[in-house]
Amino acid sequence: MTDHGTGGSSPPVALAIAGVDPGGGAGILADVSTFAALGVHAAAVVTALTAQGGQGVSHVHITPLDTVVAQLEAVLSSLPLAAVKVGMLGDAPTTGAVAERAAAARLPHLVVDPEMSATLGGRLIDDDGTAALRDLLVPQAEVLTPNRYEAGVLLGRPLTSDADAEDAAAALARLEQLGYVTCSTVGIYSRTLLSV
Repeated sequence: MTDHGTGGSSPPVALAIAGVDPGGGAGILADVSTFAALGVHAAAVVTALTAQGGQGVSHVHITPLDTVVAQLEAVLSSLPLAAVKVGMLGDAPTTGAVAERAAAARLPHLVVDPEMSATLGGRLIDDDGTAALRDLLVPQAEVLTPNRYEAGVLLGRPLTSDADAEDAAAALARLEQLGYVTCSTVGIYSRTLLSV
Protein backbone atom coordinates (compact mmCIF):
# COMPACT_ATOMS: atom_id res chain seq x y z
CA MET A 1 0.00 0.00 0.00
CA THR A 2 1.32 3.44 -0.80
CA ASP A 3 2.01 6.27 1.59
CA HIS A 4 -0.86 8.72 1.03
CA GLY A 5 1.25 11.78 1.67
CA THR A 6 1.44 11.23 5.41
CA GLY A 7 5.21 11.04 5.38
CA GLY A 8 5.16 7.83 7.40
CA SER A 9 4.33 4.24 7.03
CA SER A 10 1.00 3.13 5.66
CA PRO A 11 -1.75 2.22 8.10
CA PRO A 12 -2.56 -1.45 8.58
CA VAL A 13 -5.26 -2.85 6.31
CA ALA A 14 -8.29 -4.71 7.64
CA LEU A 15 -10.89 -6.41 5.48
CA ALA A 16 -14.58 -6.47 6.41
CA ILE A 17 -16.66 -9.20 4.79
CA ALA A 18 -20.31 -8.53 5.56
CA GLY A 19 -23.70 -7.29 4.48
CA VAL A 20 -24.92 -3.72 4.23
CA ASP A 21 -27.25 -2.24 6.85
CA PRO A 22 -28.40 0.95 5.08
CA GLY A 23 -28.69 2.78 8.39
CA GLY A 24 -25.02 2.12 9.19
CA GLY A 25 -25.74 0.75 12.66
CA ALA A 26 -24.39 -2.68 11.84
CA GLY A 27 -22.72 -4.59 9.04
CA ILE A 28 -20.02 -3.42 6.74
CA LEU A 29 -20.71 0.30 7.19
CA ALA A 30 -20.25 -0.02 10.96
CA ASP A 31 -17.09 -2.11 10.43
CA VAL A 32 -15.57 0.47 8.06
CA SER A 33 -16.39 3.29 10.50
CA THR A 34 -14.75 1.37 13.35
CA PHE A 35 -11.66 0.64 11.28
CA ALA A 36 -11.36 4.33 10.33
CA ALA A 37 -11.74 5.44 13.95
CA LEU A 38 -8.85 3.13 14.85
CA GLY A 39 -6.61 4.47 12.09
CA VAL A 40 -6.91 1.34 9.99
CA HIS A 41 -7.37 1.34 6.21
CA ALA A 42 -10.63 -0.47 5.47
CA ALA A 43 -11.23 -2.84 2.59
CA ALA A 44 -14.68 -4.36 2.08
CA VAL A 45 -16.39 -7.31 0.45
CA VAL A 46 -20.18 -6.95 0.32
CA THR A 47 -22.01 -10.25 0.82
CA ALA A 48 -25.59 -8.96 0.95
CA LEU A 49 -27.77 -5.89 0.74
CA THR A 50 -30.48 -5.54 3.36
CA ALA A 51 -33.47 -3.30 3.87
CA GLN A 52 -33.77 -2.80 7.61
CA GLY A 53 -34.71 -0.15 10.07
CA GLY A 54 -36.65 0.30 13.28
CA GLN A 55 -39.02 -2.54 12.42
CA GLY A 56 -36.37 -5.15 11.62
CA VAL A 57 -35.22 -6.62 8.32
CA SER A 58 -37.77 -6.42 5.52
CA HIS A 59 -35.62 -7.62 2.62
CA VAL A 60 -32.30 -9.40 2.03
CA HIS A 61 -30.54 -9.70 -1.32
CA ILE A 62 -27.59 -12.10 -1.22
CA THR A 63 -24.71 -10.97 -3.43
CA PRO A 64 -24.14 -13.56 -6.18
CA LEU A 65 -21.29 -15.92 -5.32
CA ASP A 66 -19.21 -15.01 -8.37
CA THR A 67 -19.36 -11.35 -7.33
CA VAL A 68 -18.31 -12.15 -3.76
CA VAL A 69 -15.41 -14.27 -5.02
CA ALA A 70 -14.35 -11.54 -7.47
CA GLN A 71 -14.35 -8.96 -4.66
CA LEU A 72 -12.38 -11.29 -2.37
CA GLU A 73 -9.75 -12.06 -4.99
CA ALA A 74 -9.39 -8.39 -5.93
CA VAL A 75 -8.68 -7.44 -2.31
CA LEU A 76 -6.52 -10.48 -1.51
CA SER A 77 -4.35 -9.95 -4.59
CA SER A 78 -3.78 -6.24 -4.07
CA LEU A 79 -3.74 -5.36 -0.36
CA PRO A 80 -1.49 -6.56 2.50
CA LEU A 81 -4.13 -7.57 5.01
CA ALA A 82 -3.34 -7.36 8.72
CA ALA A 83 -6.71 -8.74 9.84
CA VAL A 84 -10.13 -9.84 8.57
CA LYS A 85 -13.53 -9.43 10.23
CA VAL A 86 -16.45 -11.51 8.94
CA GLY A 87 -20.08 -10.68 9.64
CA MET A 88 -23.20 -11.54 7.63
CA LEU A 89 -22.57 -14.16 4.95
CA GLY A 90 -26.15 -15.07 4.06
CA ASP A 91 -25.80 -18.55 2.60
CA ALA A 92 -23.68 -21.70 2.42
CA PRO A 93 -21.88 -20.99 -0.88
CA THR A 94 -20.63 -17.60 0.35
CA THR A 95 -19.67 -19.06 3.71
CA GLY A 96 -17.82 -21.88 1.96
CA ALA A 97 -15.90 -19.47 -0.27
CA VAL A 98 -14.75 -17.44 2.75
CA ALA A 99 -13.93 -20.59 4.74
CA GLU A 100 -11.88 -21.96 1.84
CA ARG A 101 -9.70 -18.85 1.82
CA ALA A 102 -9.39 -18.94 5.60
CA ALA A 103 -8.29 -22.59 5.48
CA ALA A 104 -5.64 -21.61 2.90
CA ALA A 105 -4.28 -19.03 5.40
CA ARG A 106 -5.31 -16.11 3.19
CA LEU A 107 -7.40 -14.38 5.89
CA PRO A 108 -5.02 -13.36 8.70
CA HIS A 109 -6.19 -12.84 12.29
CA LEU A 110 -9.73 -13.88 11.39
CA VAL A 111 -12.52 -12.49 13.56
CA VAL A 112 -15.89 -14.15 12.99
CA ASP A 113 -19.07 -12.45 14.17
CA PRO A 114 -21.59 -15.14 13.19
CA GLU A 115 -24.47 -12.89 12.13
CA MET A 116 -27.61 -15.02 12.05
CA SER A 117 -30.40 -12.55 12.76
CA ALA A 118 -30.84 -8.80 13.08
CA THR A 119 -31.31 -7.26 16.52
CA LEU A 120 -34.88 -6.21 15.68
CA GLY A 121 -35.76 -9.41 13.85
CA GLY A 122 -35.14 -11.02 10.49
CA ARG A 123 -32.91 -13.91 9.48
CA LEU A 124 -29.57 -13.07 7.93
CA ILE A 125 -28.43 -16.59 6.97
CA ASP A 126 -30.25 -19.73 5.85
CA ASP A 127 -30.03 -23.14 7.55
CA ASP A 128 -27.39 -24.49 5.17
CA GLY A 129 -25.37 -21.31 5.68
CA THR A 130 -25.59 -21.71 9.45
CA ALA A 131 -24.27 -25.28 9.17
CA ALA A 132 -21.41 -24.12 6.91
CA LEU A 133 -20.62 -21.30 9.32
CA ARG A 134 -20.47 -23.70 12.27
CA ASP A 135 -18.61 -26.51 10.49
CA LEU A 136 -16.33 -24.68 8.04
CA LEU A 137 -15.69 -21.10 9.12
CA VAL A 138 -15.85 -20.99 12.92
CA PRO A 139 -13.00 -23.54 13.23
CA GLN A 140 -10.82 -21.15 11.18
CA ALA A 141 -11.44 -18.15 13.46
CA GLU A 142 -8.88 -16.67 15.78
CA VAL A 143 -11.62 -14.68 17.54
CA LEU A 144 -15.32 -15.53 17.69
CA THR A 145 -17.94 -12.96 18.79
CA PRO A 146 -21.41 -14.55 18.92
CA ASN A 147 -24.28 -13.06 20.87
CA ARG A 148 -26.22 -15.35 23.20
CA TYR A 149 -28.59 -16.56 20.46
CA GLU A 150 -25.75 -17.24 18.00
CA ALA A 151 -23.69 -19.09 20.60
CA GLY A 152 -26.71 -21.27 21.35
CA VAL A 153 -27.15 -22.10 17.66
CA LEU A 154 -23.45 -22.94 17.30
CA LEU A 155 -23.62 -25.23 20.34
CA GLY A 156 -27.02 -26.71 19.47
CA ARG A 157 -28.71 -25.64 22.69
CA PRO A 158 -30.58 -22.52 23.82
CA LEU A 159 -28.88 -20.16 26.24
CA THR A 160 -31.27 -18.54 28.67
CA SER A 161 -29.09 -16.79 31.25
CA ASP A 162 -25.92 -14.78 31.62
CA ALA A 163 -24.27 -17.83 33.20
CA ASP A 164 -25.28 -19.91 30.16
CA ALA A 165 -23.62 -17.33 27.90
CA GLU A 166 -20.40 -17.42 29.92
CA ASP A 167 -20.41 -21.23 29.85
CA ALA A 168 -21.08 -21.11 26.09
CA ALA A 169 -18.10 -18.83 25.48
CA ALA A 170 -15.86 -21.26 27.35
CA ALA A 171 -17.38 -24.27 25.55
CA LEU A 172 -16.93 -22.67 22.13
CA ALA A 173 -13.34 -21.73 22.94
CA ARG A 174 -12.54 -25.32 23.92
CA LEU A 175 -14.51 -26.86 21.07
CA GLU A 176 -12.95 -24.73 18.35
CA GLN A 177 -9.55 -24.24 20.04
CA LEU A 178 -10.03 -20.49 19.72
CA GLY A 179 -7.81 -17.92 21.36
CA TYR A 180 -10.65 -15.59 22.30
CA VAL A 181 -14.42 -15.82 22.46
CA THR A 182 -16.77 -13.07 23.48
CA CYS A 183 -20.39 -13.84 24.16
CA SER A 184 -22.87 -11.02 24.62
CA THR A 185 -24.80 -11.55 27.83
CA VAL A 186 -26.86 -8.37 28.14
CA GLY A 187 -27.28 -6.67 24.79
CA ILE A 188 -24.31 -5.43 22.84
CA TYR A 189 -22.66 -3.55 25.69
CA SER A 190 -21.87 -6.34 28.15
CA ARG A 191 -19.54 -9.02 26.92
CA THR A 192 -17.58 -11.79 28.51
CA LEU A 193 -14.07 -12.16 27.13
CA LEU A 194 -12.35 -15.44 27.73
CA SER A 195 -8.76 -16.11 26.79
CA VAL A 196 -7.78 -19.76 26.65
